[in-house]
Amino acid sequence: MKKLKKLALMVLVLSLVGMISGCSGKKGDKSETVTILYPGDESERMAEFMDNEFAEKMAADLNLRVKMIYVPWDQYWEQKDIMLAANEPVDLYWDGLPSLSTMVNKKQTMVLNDLIDKYGQDMLKVLPKEHLEGATINGEIYGIPSAYAPSSAMYQLVCVRQDIMDAVGMTNLNTADDLKEFAKKTSEKFPDLKGPADIIFKPLTRYFQDEQLTWIAVEDLVVYGEDSNKVYSYYETDAFKKVAQFNREMYLDGYYSDDLTIKYNERDSRMQTGQYTWVEGSLGKENEIIDTVKANAPDASLKSYLLAEEKPRYITATGGEVLCIPQTAPNPEGAMKFINWLYSSKENYLFALYGVEGKDYEIADGRINKLSQNDFFYEWMFRNQNYQMFAPGIDQSYIDIYNSWDDNAVRSKTLGFNFNNEKVKDVETAIKEVGLKDFAAIRSGFVDFDTEYPKAVQKLKEAGIDEYVAEVQRQFDEFLASKGK
Repeated sequence: MKKLKKLALMVLVLSLVGMISGCSGKKGDKSETVTILYPGDESERMAEFMDNEFAEKMAADLNLRVKMIYVPWDQYWEQKDIMLAANEPVDLYWDGLPSLSTMVNKKQTMVLNDLIDKYGQDMLKVLPKEHLEGATINGEIYGIPSAYAPSSAMYQLVCVRQDIMDAVGMTNLNTADDLKEFAKKTSEKFPDLKGPADIIFKPLTRYFQDEQLTWIAVEDLVVYGEDSNKVYSYYETDAFKKVAQFNREMYLDGYYSDDLTIKYNERDSRMQTGQYTWVEGSLGKENEIIDTVKANAPDASLKSYLLAEEKPRYITATGGEVLCIPQTAPNPEGAMKFINWLYSSKENYLFALYGVEGKDYEIADGRINKLSQNDFFYEWMFRNQNYQMFAPGIDQSYIDIYNSWDDNAVRSKTLGFNFNNEKVKDVETAIKEVGLKDFAAIRSGFVDFDTEYPKAVQKLKEAGIDEYVAEVQRQFDEFLASKGK
């Protein structure tokens, strides 16, 4: 009797498996689904939107169903690596493009040339070919740099509490001394504020550098001198030494808190609490975070300043963020169709990023007004200057500056170069560890420069920084030669 029951159970299971397998080719099943790995938390309206209006649009336009997998920001990169290593069914994901070669060597992204040729032609009308160079190695495209917008002097600005600047009687920030003066006056007039949210080492590097230094390898290890055509260890440059010494003074004067070193990556979150005075900026960042800041400090206003404004602005990256299709994606064609659809018209672009017109947003006098604070697909992730619209509260003077920002910028020689770390992966790991354990504290002024810097440089040498720099230089020389430069 028991054997008969077991046999019946097995037959039932096999029948169910057969039914599932038999349905696998039908419309709307897994083969017609695009699964997107996405950072953050899903809002109630986004869930409703994806299940209704967006689902109907995808079915009608592409015969696709889009499935979102949300991962909280503080877990996103770790979970992304785990899921991709385990060949989880992910068709599309976003990353901050920390190192394209690392992503390629981990087989986290596939070559997209054929997919773009076949399914991405509408996208290319608003994403120029040179923009795609930001995720290209030896002519093979491994991702879609997702934000196409003015980008010169990227990450070299300082986003400050303009209302606090006004209150202390300051009208401009252009030098390191200006920053120190702002910190001093703020601490005296507003002792309850917590000071700077960030050590802003990249804006300070711009100020202290003798020539444009462009980061060209993984993280912050190596820079390229635009005038000298030489590759340098960033931590050994005069600019870094001056940055570290300035930040040491700021720390000793009590303007920097310990959190700026210990919890460096929380700098944006700190700024948005309304208790801090500045953070590293980029063009438009003040408009991106002002609503969150004002929720905690209702009278706050923000403005971004470019240190050493008189120096040239270089376009050093075609996109600091990227959309990738994994090598193991079940439906890479569908993923490319989705990206192409989003960029194929302003109607689709606004629909994905802002929801339903009349319900979630309205347009009047050329401005877009969000009728709620619900998040749809992140605007900053898919920003495209051909379709971009501004809120009613954005001054026209800012829009004019934004639209002309790159007009007189210098194109960096590094555009299109992506370092392949395959030959020096172990060295890279070793010097990254020195950077994290030793130079991060020096960079932020957390430890004494005179005593700790020589010891850290020695560790860097022992870890193989010279070999690493030589390999970057070799590859970059080959890159320039291939471009006829």
